[in-house]
Amino acid sequence: MAQVPLAIVSHKRQVCSLYKRALRNLEAWYDRRNVYRYRAVQLRARFDENRNKDLGEGIRLLACGQKELFETKHFQPKNFANSAGGCAFEREVIPPDWLLDYWHPLEKAQYPEYFAKREQRKKEFVVWWEKQYGKPDPKDLGHH
Repeated sequence: MAQVPLAIVSHKRQVCSLYKRALRNLEAWYDRRNVYRYRAVQLRARFDENRNKDLGEGIRLLACGQKELFETKHFQPKNFANSAGGCAFEREVIPPDWLLDYWHPLEKAQYPEYFAKREQRKKEFVVWWEKQYGKPDPKDLGHH
């Protein structure tokens, strides 16, 4: 999934991003390390050739490079497991805080400081909520 840029990205940053994406693409195409390294050195040489060009030429080269990368993109790119598109992306389930309210008192007794602080913070949150939004109307608390 493409990221939406939140700020203007400098030309240097765009070139570095293109270089990294091109290296990752090479990694997907060549599984033997020596072949990959050879192609990576060739890629670096191509980038270094155009290092000191003026900005207008650099912008044109960047557009050509992005087009070339798009055209040579691997059909099944390698993804890191925890990155977007990876097999373990967003697998870690973070349990909601209210789940702790259902712990048995004997379980809560094993962590007395934590649950004392938690109860104090819950009370502070209720005070903050009532200050921010007002007290709930008792008529609205009934079942509909």
